Amino acid sequence: MNGFRNREDAGRRLAAELRAYAAERPVVLALPRGGVPVGYEVARALAAELDVWIVRKLGVPWYPELGVGAVAEGGYIHLTDAVLRRIGLSEDQLARLIDTKQREVKERVRRFRGERPGPRLRDRTVILVDDGIATGGTVRAAIHSIRAQAPKRLVLAIPVAAPDTVAALSAEVDRVVCLLTPIDLSAIGLWYQDFRQLSDDEVVEILERARSEREANGERLRTEGRRAVDGEKERATHAR
Repeated sequence: MNGFRNREDAGRRLAAELRAYAAERPVVLALPRGGVPVGYEVARALAAELDVWIVRKLGVPWYPELGVGAVAEGGYIHLTDAVLRRIGLSEDQLARLIDTKQREVKERVRRFRGERPGPRLRDRTVILVDDGIATGGTVRAAIHSIRAQAPKRLVLAIPVAAPDTVAALSAEVDRVVCLLTPIDLSAIGLWYQDFRQLSDDEVVEILERARSEREANGERLRTEGRRAVDGEKERATHAR
């Protein structure tokens, strides 16, 4: 496999490796924005609930590409001490950075989830999805913050990731499902023919579509169940 046509293609291929979890009625949590179309395909194939999990990288103010940690839903904060010691970020600077990113987390939760409560994760199988992982700092923050919600099982599912990152994260989840682990990963986008950036509106549209489809499927199953019960009653009546 040389790569993926787009995120939807990646999601469908991931879903094929995750079908055994359908019986556990899992919840699929996607990291926006890029993880959402991947997660949509996984959730659809497993007839699972789809939601987002919001994480924001703590980038050094004068060099945002360099992360010193991340913050996530539930007030979780992950700091990379080795980087902090190396760059000399003051306590006040770090506190302001954390406060800014925590506010961003809350704003993005409202943007993508609206007024709905977050998903119930306790004692459930959670499948965490992104479109790829390079260093793993943001995903690690997501893992730890989800673990704090006491899920029964946490599965990390990604189309492509660096092999050393997969090895490191395998110790922090119950299972990692990764389709490609190229030694020369370079950039995630190189493994997709179409890796265009999604807008917030597109993410919201995908999430709403997933909810509508799941509700419609649930109503169909309830209708079929009622018909089956009515049919049994009718047969029992005729048998008397």
